[in-house]
Amino acid sequence: MPRQIITSAKSPKPAGPYSPGVRWDRLVFTAGQVGVDPSVGKAVEGGIREQTRQVLINLQNVLEAGGTDFQHVLKTTCFLQDIGDFAAFNEVYREFFPNDPPARSTIQAALVPPYIVEIEAIAVVGDD
Repeated sequence: MPRQIITSAKSPKPAGPYSPGVRWDRLVFTAGQVGVDPSVGKAVEGGIREQTRQVLINLQNVLEAGGTDFQHVLKTTCFLQDIGDFAAFNEVYREFFPNDPPARSTIQAALVPPYIVEIEAIAVVGDD
């Protein structure tokens, strides 16, 4: 199966030379998503909770465009500008992964302002 580029009209347009997602066979790899509201092309207002929620909505839209969903996410990598936001980040993250969450790495990283959280994922398309 050839590599397929994933895009979604519901997600922000890439700000550089990368694809929002790539599907290879039954695997979907997403680029890191940030807290951009795609309807206005700007970061959502608020703090870590608001940006985390928007990041996960954007991630969900890319996954759906690739034929999968949060239930089929195998691994996420999460970047926080301030590791002190870890507890608040987890509150929102848990809303999207309430049961049997995927494997995850979370690290503190310098992000491009005004973004304070970024998440990328690897998912499988179907499991039956």
